[in-house]
Amino acid sequence: MKNSIYRFFLAVTSVAMFAAAPAQGAQQFINVLTGGTSGVYYPMGVALSQIYGKVLPDAKISVQSTMASAENLNLLQAGRGEIGLTLGDALSDAWRGDAEAGFKVPLKKLRGVAGIYPNYIQIVASADSGIKTLADLKGKRIAVGAPKSGTELNARAIFKAAGLAYGDFSKVEYLSFGQSVELMKNRQLDATLQSAGLGVSSLRDLAASIKIVIVPIPAAVIAKVGDPAYQVGTMPANTYEGQSADVPTAFIQNFLVTHQGVSTDTVYKMTKSMYENLDHLAASHAAAKQINKNVALTGMPLPLHAGAEKYYREIGLIK
Repeated sequence: MKNSIYRFFLAVTSVAMFAAAPAQGAQQFINVLTGGTSGVYYPMGVALSQIYGKVLPDAKISVQSTMASAENLNLLQAGRGEIGLTLGDALSDAWRGDAEAGFKVPLKKLRGVAGIYPNYIQIVASADSGIKTLADLKGKRIAVGAPKSGTELNARAIFKAAGLAYGDFSKVEYLSFGQSVELMKNRQLDATLQSAGLGVSSLRDLAASIKIVIVPIPAAVIAKVGDPAYQVGTMPANTYEGQSADVPTAFIQNFLVTHQGVSTDTVYKMTKSMYENLDHLAASHAAAKQINKNVALTGMPLPLHAGAEKYYREIGLIK
């Protein structure tokens, strides 16, 4: 009887010790948060996942299409993604907690990885709409991006600075880039505002289908936004078919962001591998050609992740 009790005690103790011990070789998950499939974030996220797969061979890596900036930041805060792309103004709003921008409380678990490429605010109208200036948008039908997306936040800021409100338009649609373009092709919309890298596939598709006009955003309007994230830029001639001249516009830096729960080693490997494979990223989208580690920290509105900091110290960017 004593032997039976002893054997039972050993069995129970062994099970308890096994349950309490950390799992060896537990599966690591890396979910890359992007945007709509017709934008720049998604193909770039796919390329990043391929790069990460080489340096994190034991990790299960996935790419998630989302409504972009605001959703990505909220998902990262909730631990439902490991790395994501976002616009700089949305990132600032998230860090300080701007309810109007979609962040009810400050998202203090977020950590910076890198400033990557600029998003250009591209307002494109059909040529037959008669739209040539921001003022001409009054009374027209326009798409402003998915609700609370980085694009939609950009739309609110630019239109407010130009003295316009959503109520000034005859119709406002909250749609993805691809959906907006389809409605414009079908003459159901007059214009679309898309915040993306130059040469975004949705607008290339639109310009190849109908005659378009790029609506300029003057420097004076950009200054009235009152946010240093909004910079004066130029969309070079021939960015899109039928665009024969340079067009003044605004741009905002994009960032790669993670959260404090991702390990230092993982973020270090992800950061280093991105910069060592820029050719692969550029093959996914031309916007990636503008990624430069020398400006990776410029305008970073939140603390760096320790893994990213380790890489930047290693290359001398942080002393």
